[in-house]
Amino acid sequence: MIKTTLKSEKLFQHKTPCLVLFCSEDKKPAGELKKIDQALNGPVASAFKDKRFEGKPNQTLLLNARGSMKAENVLLVGIGKPKEVTEENLRQAAGTASSLAEASQFKKITFYLPDGELEKALTKDKKLSTGEAARAVAEGSHLALYHFHQYKSVEKGEEPSRIEEIILLSNSKSALAKLKQASERASKIAEGVCLARDLQSHPSNTATPTYLAETAKKIAAKHKIICKVLGEKEMQKLGMGSLLGVAKGSHQPPALIILEYKGGKKNEAPIAIVGKAVTFDTGGISLKPPANMHEMKMDMSGGAVTIGTLQTVASLKLPINVVGLIPSVENMPGGSAIKPGDILTSMSGKTIEVLNTDAEGRLILADALSYAARFKPRAVIDLATLTGAVIMALGNFAAGVLGNDEKLIDNLKASGALTGERLWQLPLWDEHDKETKSNIADLKNIASPGVGAGTTMGAAFLKPFAGDQPWAHLDIAGTSWGAKKPYTPKGASGFGVRLLVNFLEQEAKGGKSKSAKKHGK
Repeated sequence: MIKTTLKSEKLFQHKTPCLVLFCSEDKKPAGELKKIDQALNGPVASAFKDKRFEGKPNQTLLLNARGSMKAENVLLVGIGKPKEVTEENLRQAAGTASSLAEASQFKKITFYLPDGELEKALTKDKKLSTGEAARAVAEGSHLALYHFHQYKSVEKGEEPSRIEEIILLSNSKSALAKLKQASERASKIAEGVCLARDLQSHPSNTATPTYLAETAKKIAAKHKIICKVLGEKEMQKLGMGSLLGVAKGSHQPPALIILEYKGGKKNEAPIAIVGKAVTFDTGGISLKPPANMHEMKMDMSGGAVTIGTLQTVASLKLPINVVGLIPSVENMPGGSAIKPGDILTSMSGKTIEVLNTDAEGRLILADALSYAARFKPRAVIDLATLTGAVIMALGNFAAGVLGNDEKLIDNLKASGALTGERLWQLPLWDEHDKETKSNIADLKNIASPGVGAGTTMGAAFLKPFAGDQPWAHLDIAGTSWGAKKPYTPKGASGFGVRLLVNFLEQEAKGGKSKSAKKHGK
């Protein structure tokens, strides 16, 4: 990760190539910004007056200090209306500033976080502490400066300019301890997100099921996580015909990766996270159209996020037990591939009529959800790039959430609101359950033509395999790739790591997040 430095200095005495100040919407500069404007002979007031800069979310104004202060340049970035500033506002603003600073070829960037002053821009029923502000800024900056260029050749002397150091500057020495704690936590979370992004971004000839398993083993050894990988023979003994059916068309062997983090009490029931990891999805015999099929390397995003989450939970040493299950296969149209009309027998004993081999994610999740019951979890959360329908419904702006437990869903939504990884609940009714019934098997993997509700039908298929345990299904097809945020680069987003880490932190404390409490949930 990029080096993070903490400093306590007077604003005009701090030497840096780029000094970032957060500005709320206002009619004219005030406080420290007013002093800077006076030193620079009024360019900020002029920008406010001409409405070239008004402090609106993610607006920027870059000024050359021209020797008026030790900072060489001052970068103003908007955070929105006074008294409505959230962590997400700051996270996005920090991402915006970092990207602009790097594009301007600065090597260092300083964020000014005056102790207590940001608390003036708060809502009446929510407080944003200096530590929370620093954490959001550090997260947004680190995440915005992520790059995946492992496969690109660069001529000597033509290496792209990169930010090498992020400085968090305070006006109070007593605030440094808060900044240190916040920046260390943010770095560990960013590392988990960037790990997930790396796994999502690797081409499928690198990131095979075996590669994911080996990566999980390395992370487990480093972070004292128990790792076990089930191969084809072990899955056959367990009767995982649904998972193995998807893998039949590929030369790549399947893997069920199991990660156990034991940070809680010895006999405390864990929370199970199940992440779909189809390392490449051609659609199988029900072949996908060629346009954008290359992006189907990201169909293992649920597994990538699960691995990133387990690493983060372990590095933060959260006092909770967590199990990560990653069913991983490649879906190919080989000579031995399953065909439309085939019937598979799942680990649960339920038979499945395969009407479309491109609805394969739910087939591998079915057996993984059945296996999760062995850990007697207090809750099960699965993540999957399951349906294109969720993109039609929610775009790239939120993931769909469905399940059988409203309290679990409410807490996940609250964590999503706090981290900016939003969830939107979709219905899961008895009528949907009925549409999963097959005439010649227990279930069919897609609904009959004309039913629609593709995202809900995917969840309805999974519901019987989740059983009676509290369960939530997150369809992250729209948010895993191409999510449009200032701290999310083009391509892989790592969506879900920060949401799940926040959720697990609240669970470790015994329940609700700040956002849930705020809304009385």
